[in-house]
Amino acid sequence: MSESQVSVGQVKREISELLNRVAFGGEHIVLTSRGKPKAVIVSLQDYERIRETEARQQLRQWEHWLAANKALTEKILAERGGEFVDVDAIWAETRTELEERHDYLFDD
Repeated sequence: MSESQVSVGQVKREISELLNRVAFGGEHIVLTSRGKPKAVIVSLQDYERIRETEARQQLRQWEHWLAANKALTEKILAERGGEFVDVDAIWAETRTELEERHDYLFDD
């Protein structure tokens, strides 16, 4: 697989040829602007391979997060003797406390 650098101006003039080089020649075309790389033209097959790789990486990250979450949940439950944390009760208590502070500070 080869790689070429092409200016944006050249792309405007030669887009059909560049696309054929990518699609049929397996080439990657690095688009440059003022000599600096900005983007790459790759074949649809390469693009799909990139997307699949990204999806697998996201899945692995999600699975890792789920495992860490499960381990943390088990640790918390063990420390609390199997008793779940009542998040709704904590939220209600916090909301009531905030409302009381607000009333104390801003009501006449």
